[in-house]
Amino acid sequence: MIVKSEKENLLLESDKSFKSLLEIIESVPSRKRTISIETQERDKNYRDVLMHLYEWHAMLERWYREGMDGDIPFMPAPGYKWRTIEQLNKQIWENYQDVTLNQAIKKLKLSHERVMDLIKSHTNEEIITKKYYKWTKTSNLYSYFAANTSNHYIWAIKKCEVKIGKKST
Repeated sequence: MIVKSEKENLLLESDKSFKSLLEIIESVPSRKRTISIETQERDKNYRDVLMHLYEWHAMLERWYREGMDGDIPFMPAPGYKWRTIEQLNKQIWENYQDVTLNQAIKKLKLSHERVMDLIKSHTNEEIITKKYYKWTKTSNLYSYFAANTSNHYIWAIKKCEVKIGKKST
């Protein structure tokens, strides 16, 4: 039996979960895909969930680019701290209310590919070794990549299946 590296597993799990997410959306008749549910929660439809993922990809790409250029990126985003993440996520939601679901799907597919390419550009050692890069501080690239791909996609799948999918079908 061949044991896969953490990098290989991350790539496989990310792609698998990403495809599952898109399949959930594609399984809903197109006329029902944009229906918003009545909820107090931030994400009310598929577009909201996809643009949330897209923006977190964009933040990851910024962190990565700045970090690899020798800077210490401001995380999670300028003007926000980890303890104010709810406000950041609300701002993300507000920023993308004019985006259509089809635009959201296209944007997310492209950002997913860019992040997968970033993962592929590193060795397993570079990804899993803590403090390998100064900008990751006490962590490793794996934790940043997994949080914004496979783990985030699992969140989105649950959100779409439970919160949105069952109410819009």
